[in-house]
Amino acid sequence: MPSRRAACALALSPLLSHAAGDAAPAPGGPRVEAQRLPAPGSYTLPRIQRCPDGEVLHTDGRGQRLHAALRGKVSVLGFMYTYCRDPVGCPLAYRIMVATRDALMKDAALSAQSQLISLSFDPTNDTPEQMRMYGHGQADATRVRWRFLTTASVPELLPLLDGLGQDVSVETDARGQPTRTLNHLLKVFLIDPQLWVREIYSVATLDPAALVNDMKTVAREAG
Repeated sequence: MPSRRAACALALSPLLSHAAGDAAPAPGGPRVEAQRLPAPGSYTLPRIQRCPDGEVLHTDGRGQRLHAALRGKVSVLGFMYTYCRDPVGCPLAYRIMVATRDALMKDAALSAQSQLISLSFDPTNDTPEQMRMYGHGQADATRVRWRFLTTASVPELLPLLDGLGQDVSVETDARGQPTRTLNHLLKVFLIDPQLWVREIYSVATLDPAALVNDMKTVAREAG
C-alpha cells in the first residue's frame, strides 16, 4: 500500500481548486483538487511519534490529562493563541478548522469518531474563559466535538510543545523588551485513537479536503 505522501504528491497545488461540494479551501492556504486525492484507506499514514501527555484545562476550568482527552478519537490538534493576527498563522488554522468541521457535519460516521482541538500556547493570557470566548460557541456544537484547551502555566505547557516539536518564541521590540506577539510556524497534528501522531501539516499542506481524507483513512484503520 503506498504512503499518503506519495499518493497525494500530485493533488496539492496552489493553482487547483476544489470540486463543487467538497470542503472549501481556507483563504491563504493551499488548494486541493479533491478528485485527485487517493481514496481513503488506499494509502498509509506512518506512525510518526507518540503524542506527549500533560495537564490541560477545558473552557469550564476543568483539568484533564491530554491523553484522556485524545484517547479513542481521531483528533486534529492545532496550537494557537487568541490574539494572533498573522494571516498565515492562527487565523488560517481557525478557518481550516471551521471548514473541516463543516465537512464533518456532512459525515455522521466520521464526526462520531473524531474531534478538533485548539490548544493555546499562551496560558498567561489565554485563560479557560478567554478560550471559551475565542471558541464563539463552537465548543457547544453537538454534532462535531471541538475542544478549546489551555494549560495552567507555561511549565505545564512546555512538555507538550517540546514533545510535538512546536517551536515558539516571544517577539521583542526595538528596546529588546518582550511583546505579546509570539513567533511560531503553523503546525496541525493528526493523532489517531491510540495517541500516535500520523501526520503533521504546515501552511503548504494544510487543506480541509486533504485533512478530512486523512481522517477517514485513520478512522477506517481504527475500525
